[in-house]
Amino acid sequence: MSTRSDGSPLASMAPKKKPQIITRALMVFLGAMILANIGHQMNQQMMPLYVQSLGANVQQVGLFFTIASIMPLTFQILGGFISDSIGRLQAIAIGSIAGLIGYVMYVLAPSWQFMIVAQSISGIASCFVSPSFQAYIAEQSSEEMRARTFATVDSIYTVVGVIGPSLGGLISERFGYRQMFAVSALLYSCAVVIRFAMAANASRGSSSRAGSAPGAAPERPTPAKFAQSMKAMISLVLAGGVITWLFISDGVSDIAFTLGGRLEPLYYSNIMGLSNLQIGSLLSILNVTMMVMLPLGGWFADKAGERAGIAIGHVFFSAGYVLMLLGKRYAQFTVVWVMYGIGASLMSPAYNSLISKAVPEKMRGTAYGLFSTSLGLISLPAPYIGGLMWRTLGPRAPFVVPLLSSLILAPLLWIKLGRVNGKSNTAAPGAVDAATPEADIGSTTDRYLAQLEGGPASADV
Repeated sequence: MSTRSDGSPLASMAPKKKPQIITRALMVFLGAMILANIGHQMNQQMMPLYVQSLGANVQQVGLFFTIASIMPLTFQILGGFISDSIGRLQAIAIGSIAGLIGYVMYVLAPSWQFMIVAQSISGIASCFVSPSFQAYIAEQSSEEMRARTFATVDSIYTVVGVIGPSLGGLISERFGYRQMFAVSALLYSCAVVIRFAMAANASRGSSSRAGSAPGAAPERPTPAKFAQSMKAMISLVLAGGVITWLFISDGVSDIAFTLGGRLEPLYYSNIMGLSNLQIGSLLSILNVTMMVMLPLGGWFADKAGERAGIAIGHVFFSAGYVLMLLGKRYAQFTVVWVMYGIGASLMSPAYNSLISKAVPEKMRGTAYGLFSTSLGLISLPAPYIGGLMWRTLGPRAPFVVPLLSSLILAPLLWIKLGRVNGKSNTAAPGAVDAATPEADIGSTTDRYLAQLEGGPASADV
């Protein structure tokens, strides 16, 4: 190596390369995700209405979503573990197969009972895609810009929620639900081609540079390794720190949001008299809001701390539900979904940043899977209970619960997360030796958005 006159290496004189917010590989990956999820977002707001059109009543619509959640929950942790073992892109390619099968079944469904099977199979895709999506973003970003990378990706990604819901509402209103699913399937198929190409390229690259990059050398997933990862994650959950409080609060929120989230399109259609296009456009409005506000939310999480984004985000959600219950016209509901968008923009980067900092790179997929499964099991009967509340207490009853839960959790999390932020993270002895000391793990805001009927940037498929 050449040296300077003082004998020091010339390499030390080279300027340090500035970290990129978004890498080229991440942009291609994001392009495939956008294609797949435009199709996904087309049908999410319409799914309860499609099930109802096949003969289900409101209570049966709630039952549909409850039963259809069982299969994805069964594979959620396994999908995250496989992502950790064989690679993010490879796991996404596997999940895409289930997504394609689900779309074909949507188009051919003869009854709402058959749709339970279709939704269950399609949901398996999210078990592989969702944990891999967040973990891949973390691995493509630098730690000092982690929240801003998540925020920027989410901001770009919200285009799926701008285009998809309105397009789905328009096609279903003019041509029918089956035609809408056919268009969704075509977009999804294009994304699958890109995903398999990226997975194949990653496999070739990892074999030539094994060990040179995070996750570069795939490992054979074994029951012993799975048990070890689960033991480590459970130890973190039971440690009593920030992660414990986030787990408890997310469980409460998940139950509350799931009670009414799947029924909200029925409320707008059956009670308020909105058209399919208007219902779909509400989700588009939310996504436009997030496209603008997410970069600010990422900056806010990096500068003010994650607990501030989480707590203030809950305030916006509770305010949105107050306006939703008082609303009578379409214009008023647009304001509601702007409030949802601001709240999600504050919460999403904060949660994602906590996850990526707290969990070792080789366990990020398992972490996402564990939290999604645990919280999903807690809220499993919630859609059916929401349908019962609608029938016995009135159509507004299911939406009072998330209003109250966010109103209570906002000050509670501000106090509790503040008290433990100064403490080091603790887990059971030997739980996770590689865990970083900055923060503990929380669930992502994608869970909240999913309960708002698909939500923006919910990387489900």
